[in-house]
Amino acid sequence: MNYSPTANPAQVRLLPSRQRSLTVLLATLLWTLLLSFGWKGTYTELLLQTSTAAISALITFCLFEQWPRNLPQRLLRWVIQVVGVAISIPLTLLILSPALTEPGALPLWQDHSRHWSFLLIAVTGMLFGPWLAMSALLRQRDIAVREQAQLFERQRGALEHQALNARLRLLQSQVAPHFLFNTLANVQELVESSSPQAPALLNNLIAYLRAAVPKLESEQSTLEQELTLVQAYLGLMQMRMPDRLEFSINADDEVRSQSCLPMSLMSLVENAVRHGIDPSEEGGRIDIEIKLEQGLCIATVTDSGIGIQDNSNSLGTGLATLRERLQLTYGDSAGLRLIDQQPTGLCAELLFPAEEQI
Repeated sequence: MNYSPTANPAQVRLLPSRQRSLTVLLATLLWTLLLSFGWKGTYTELLLQTSTAAISALITFCLFEQWPRNLPQRLLRWVIQVVGVAISIPLTLLILSPALTEPGALPLWQDHSRHWSFLLIAVTGMLFGPWLAMSALLRQRDIAVREQAQLFERQRGALEHQALNARLRLLQSQVAPHFLFNTLANVQELVESSSPQAPALLNNLIAYLRAAVPKLESEQSTLEQELTLVQAYLGLMQMRMPDRLEFSINADDEVRSQSCLPMSLMSLVENAVRHGIDPSEEGGRIDIEIKLEQGLCIATVTDSGIGIQDNSNSLGTGLATLRERLQLTYGDSAGLRLIDQQPTGLCAELLFPAEEQI
């Protein structure tokens, strides 16, 4: 049994807690009641001796619980407490005996008629007191074990939360460069081809990044913010290929205030442009729809590009990263589904828990 004292010896407190005091009071009353059946003196004298011995044992228990603070390894504190309680009871009775001796009467050690009474209280106390002390120590140990387990659980939860945040930040940092480098490659392509649209596209890109980059550091976004970014991005892409891209956005007002992962909707749209519309000679159309259904936010991005069957090995890291972010944030209550469209195209469906509307 290991019990670690926590008090400074210079600040040893002998006053027991309320719970301990009540426990000892009840035990003393029970002890006195049992002894009263064979007691030949007054009940007041019996109660005085049992209560004084019980108080002395309680103070001894509290004293050795905190003092001395540092013990040699071979000495166990709980043994000292139990032995101290056992010794304190007869010692207290001996110290108290002169006060209970009538003037002119023989002292306790010479008065054989009082020896039985002394032994009765001392022996039963030495049996009852250490048992009560052991019970208290076992309860203390159980409480300490539970508190330690709760502390470990809180520390483990904090570490898991820190690890999750670090992982999310890492994944989020992977999203931003991914989108940025892809877009810059498109700009570079126009510049190299001396397209007259290049300066305008570059200016729009700068304006877009000025608005978008501050949002990349946040851990949460709203669908309204995501839609703003998506609309700006698709505007840029439409400038780059005006005859090959059309798009539409359909989202109710009630869904726009919902929280979502930053760059989640953008990842779907960017994937549709890069892997669906861009490789197609005819271009295509991207339709975005967001709705609330059965406690879920459902965002679908449907493109009429080349589809997953012709492009299954080159969907990029964006969707894989988004899946992992969803799992880390929402667990199994969120998901990302890819549905092949006929005759061509791909539908990416993003689902995550909706917030309750007040």
